[in-house]
Amino acid sequence: MTSAASDINHMRAALALARRNLGVTWPNPSVGCVLVKDGAVVSRGWTQPSGRPHAETEALARAGSAAAGATAYVTLEPCSHHGKTPPCTEALIAARVARAVVAVEDPDPRVAGTGFATLKRAGIALEVGLLSEEAREINAGFFQRVREGRPLVTLKAATTLDGRIATHRGQSQWITGEVARHRGHALRAQHDAILVGVGTALSDDPDLTCRLPGLTGRSPVRVIIDPRLRLPLTARVVRTARQVPTWIVAYPDADDDRRDAFLECGIELIDATPLSGDRPDMHGMMRALGERGLTRVLVEGGGRVTGALLAEGLIDRMVWFRAAQLIGGDGIPVAAAFGVDKLDQAPRFVRRSVERCGDDILETYSAR
Repeated sequence: MTSAASDINHMRAALALARRNLGVTWPNPSVGCVLVKDGAVVSRGWTQPSGRPHAETEALARAGSAAAGATAYVTLEPCSHHGKTPPCTEALIAARVARAVVAVEDPDPRVAGTGFATLKRAGIALEVGLLSEEAREINAGFFQRVREGRPLVTLKAATTLDGRIATHRGQSQWITGEVARHRGHALRAQHDAILVGVGTALSDDPDLTCRLPGLTGRSPVRVIIDPRLRLPLTARVVRTARQVPTWIVAYPDADDDRRDAFLECGIELIDATPLSGDRPDMHGMMRALGERGLTRVLVEGGGRVTGALLAEGLIDRMVWFRAAQLIGGDGIPVAAAFGVDKLDQAPRFVRRSVERCGDDILETYSAR
């Protein structure tokens, strides 16, 4: 096996480790690290929940003295600043790592190339850019929060062939099959937060948790857009707010007694700026979520929320489960009207993949 092929294989392993804790490392990125010496893997590490310890620290701790002379394959530039933990660059230097192969530079202004410079000054051989596109995609949410101040927003839709999410009576359980629903729960586990509008919360009274065996502890933050605080205190998301973090986006002038009642239930209230009626400023809301550290938000409805986000250009990815059935024009559409008069005003997406998901089809898209 050539050295280049070996480097690619080890970086792919590091990328797989980085994917492992997506959804639980925010506000930090999810990073993977593989230490290799004399052609053998001596240790692996990945970012731990809440973002610490970092992947390099984990791998070095497991390797011990075996790290000396090793090559470190890391999916993101090692940090070089003192925060709540010492810099990973210092740890790599102290461990006497001989070489570092890093996929991509960290856009965080506190790092942004200084980690590379530190490693070079210490005499560590450095190579940057291997499988960089894959690494950027894994931490696209972190990159976006750093650069734009808001999280990456993914719309998850489960619809009929004609784009309906429910009958005209509101019945939606279940349009897609069990395999698709399991994939949907896995998506929740990979995101920092799940977002719905108050209409969905009122009609479905959902748990908004991950209920896959072994992943029940990976439920994301639950965010409900409820400008006027219409959600009843008996709702499941309210009753379980002390077990699963729950945030409600509301107007500052919402009823004070209602605000106090939600706060007493353990819910965090996020003030929103009205845009029109019961529709808050979505850009401002997303910036507020970014300020709280969220990097990846999964939107699960309903149609008004989806339409509002599309209108403001805030859908970055789509994961679309499509069932082979039709409901018709009186069914509830995946997105409410959001002011498209001409085709050139319609948001455009690029299809990235298509796969079978049980009896359904799963398509993934990214914004142009």
